[in-house]
Amino acid sequence: MKREAIIEIQHKIGVVPDGFWGAKSIEACQRHCRRLMPIPNPWPAQSEAALIGFFGMHGNEDRLVNLFVGDLDVQYEGSKVKTMRVHNRIAAALRRVLEEVAIVSPETLREYCGAYNNRPMRGLNKPSLHAYGAAVDFRADTNANHQHWPVSADMPFKVIEAFSREGFLSAGVFWGRDSMHHQATT
Repeated sequence: MKREAIIEIQHKIGVVPDGFWGAKSIEACQRHCRRLMPIPNPWPAQSEAALIGFFGMHGNEDRLVNLFVGDLDVQYEGSKVKTMRVHNRIAAALRRVLEEVAIVSPETLREYCGAYNNRPMRGLNKPSLHAYGAAVDFRADTNANHQHWPVSADMPFKVIEAFSREGFLSAGVFWGRDSMHHQATT
């Protein structure tokens, strides 16, 4: 992300707009995103017990739905996407996020990278949030796991705010990397 964009984010989150993304900016950005989240947050904690209690067992496709997105210009590798396969408990909230993203950053929707995928977390034996149908990825080419947000990754802050308003955690803000990833957990 360009220095000017970082300064714009810093203005918005209330820290010195110097273009340097350090501990104060990270903390202020996380605080800003948490303030946008609904109270109470509708999603479970990230523990396996909480996830299973809320979503059911990972890999169980009985609770997945096909969320219609054919009217939002969502694309996967240049092809139009009609539906996203997600957990039924996140479908309405995700639809609201996507409708907002269609307005504030429509180009993000044209770089959809997936939702449900019954797989473990990268490098771990624990199931990914994708295995519950509770996570979605966008813009993988410029927001990969090794790219730090917002210094080298470019997920638009307006997209992150849209996810925050529905209680989702955006990995770029809360882990500093993998900013393509947004999940329905607290």
